[in-house]
Amino acid sequence: MFRRSPYKNAAQLRGMVAPGLITAASLDEVRRAIRPGMTTGELDAIANQVITGRGARSNFQMVRGYRHTTCISVNDQVVHGIPGERVIQPGDIVSIDSGAETADGWNGDSAITIVVPGGDPDVAARREELSRVTEGSMWAGIAALATASHLGEVGAAIQDHIEANPLSSGKPAGILRDYVGHGIGRKMHEAPSIFNYRTEERGADVRPGLTVCIEPMMTSGSEDVFVEDDDWTVSTVDGSDGSHWEHSVAVHDGGIWVLTAPDGGAAGLAPFGVVPAPLA
Repeated sequence: MFRRSPYKNAAQLRGMVAPGLITAASLDEVRRAIRPGMTTGELDAIANQVITGRGARSNFQMVRGYRHTTCISVNDQVVHGIPGERVIQPGDIVSIDSGAETADGWNGDSAITIVVPGGDPDVAARREELSRVTEGSMWAGIAALATASHLGEVGAAIQDHIEANPLSSGKPAGILRDYVGHGIGRKMHEAPSIFNYRTEERGADVRPGLTVCIEPMMTSGSEDVFVEDDDWTVSTVDGSDGSHWEHSVAVHDGGIWVLTAPDGGAAGLAPFGVVPAPLA
């Protein structure tokens, strides 16, 4: 059976810039708008307005059986939460996953986690910590792409960051094992898979033309999760909080470039001594 190569030429990589920036814009607008009292459905509509207003369409809506623009996961929901009537509360930890496909068929995919102001300050602090560590592990994985020879090194870098930055509980964040990063291009989800932890598998070659989504999904407690009755939402078994961060990244002849960050990932990569190189 024919399988599309995960490696793209220079023109194809340039085609992925626009959907990446549209995806980033949708999340930026949700970040600006989110506040207590809003519903997750209202946040979804904001993201959709940005994506369609820029001439693209939600690639989430092209997934069989899914009709929303985003996945929005709150508190003990880690990923794949369905937007709807749930009302955002002060202190909630909210992960928003969004993606866009442009008219020429290229895709972007990214996720952020936000801790809504207010609520119990101790709870909010723990949630901010979980989000910060999860985001840091994403940047550690992206930074590893700059020097890695195989994608297995990316998963190891993510796990190393989690273990080197334990939560205030004294334990490292729980790493979801059954949900992984992925390739991206003509489809939102393509080969290869990128584990968020160390494995014996070397993984695909890291070389120019590779475009992948690095997306750690972490919990403040056990890594055990289950799928709720809606057949989408992934929640923690022990009720601990979840956090999800994601960027689409291109590896090219000059280095790496984060497609879903307006600065190409410069700010996030700086602590790791990596400078992203714009696509030629």
